[in-house]
Amino acid sequence: MNAWQFSEPPLTTPQTAIDSYRFPGVRDFDQPEIVGAVDELGDYFLPAPDPRQRLPFTLAAEDSHRLDLHAVLTTAGIAPLPGDMDAINVLSALDDTTVSAVLRWVGSAPR
Repeated sequence: MNAWQFSEPPLTTPQTAIDSYRFPGVRDFDQPEIVGAVDELGDYFLPAPDPRQRLPFTLAAEDSHRLDLHAVLTTAGIAPLPGDMDAINVLSALDDTTVSAVLRWVGSAPR
């Protein structure tokens, strides 16, 4: 046997171990009409996430505020600069009412 040949067959990953978010459509291999389907906009069809696969915990208020702040900044077209992370961390530590006001202000700013 040559040095470059393997004596064992290559390992295969079971279909259930493949991350369906990294490999969309992995669950639909048995449905050829769905796999690779493209809508009228040219987007690939992705199955809806299964709610039973959600993790059974909730985010802390500060983490939820941070995600909301990033989402509203992204929606408004404002890219946070590296130094802005300190401000986002301070804002996310504030109470719900204050964070809601900031989100409303940024979200209603003219574009």
